Amino acid sequence: MPSIRDLKKDINFVLGDIIEAVYIWEAGSGNKESEEGTVIIDKAIDVFDELMNKVHQKDVEDRKAHFRNIRNELEEKATQLVDQLNSLAS
Repeated sequence: MPSIRDLKKDINFVLGDIIEAVYIWEAGSGNKESEEGTVIIDKAIDVFDELMNKVHQKDVEDRKAHFRNIRNELEEKATQLVDQLNSLAS
C-alpha cells in the first residue's frame, strides 16, 4: 500500500505542476498575471487545501478506501484544471 507521505507528495507535485504550467503559459503569451491564470491557480490552491485536510482526517473507518478516494479525487480535479489550462492555450 502506498504511504501517506507518497500521497502528500503526489498532491503537492501534481498541483504544483499545474500552477507552474499556468506561469509558463502566462510568460509565453505575454499575459502576465492574467485573470484566467489567477483563477486556475486559486482553484489549484483550494484543491490542495481541501485534499490535505482530507489526508489529515483522523476519524475515518476504512483508511485504505479513504486514501483511495482522495487519490481519485486528485486525479479528477487535476484533470479539470488541466482542461481549463488547455482551453486558455487554444
